[in-house]
Amino acid sequence: MIKIIHLVFSYLVLSTYSFADIIKVFDFTESELSELKVRKVRGADNKTSYSLGTNENGNFLKSIADNGASGLGKEVKIDLNKTPFINITWKIEMDLPGIKEDTKKGHDFAARVFAIKKTGATPLSNRAVNYVFSSNNKVGLNWPSPYTKKSIDNVLSTTKENLDKWVTVKANVKEDFKTFHDLDVNELDGLAIMSDTDNSKMKAIAYFQNIYFSSE
Repeated sequence: MIKIIHLVFSYLVLSTYSFADIIKVFDFTESELSELKVRKVRGADNKTSYSLGTNENGNFLKSIADNGASGLGKEVKIDLNKTPFINITWKIEMDLPGIKEDTKKGHDFAARVFAIKKTGATPLSNRAVNYVFSSNNKVGLNWPSPYTKKSIDNVLSTTKENLDKWVTVKANVKEDFKTFHDLDVNELDGLAIMSDTDNSKMKAIAYFQNIYFSSE
């Protein structure tokens, strides 16, 4: 099973909106969720369950992965010369302690966001930076996916410090593609969200909110 999640580019092309130097990718509304396709990862026993909620900061997406794996994605065009920074607010209510995330048996994350660049004719040729909320590793660590070197796991948050707490993180996607893939990427092609536990056979609960790109 290749967890670069090649499902991203079979999704509907849905609009984003921008103001100033901010590009918001997901609205987390009922209408949006009904149009996004949930794609189960090949070989997973179950799909991840996704639902919506609201709090004082707006809409959010809740995911429950119980021995399952599936993702939500959008094909979007992001000008990384103008808005290179991805911003993510997320929370892990139930994490995945004890797994080795850089191995095939433990390659699960309660929350992850894929930044995707098309680099060939097929989805399997795409390159990805996989921003993860780790259950077992420190912020700043990164490694190639055990399924494909075309996807790099990069830890932006960890439950070792922030379990069941909302955390907001930022990363320079343009610089990360250069660092991890040696690619000068001017335009990003897609973004995907996923919670998965199909390798560990465990259960995870996560929340996503305010995913957008900014100039700084």
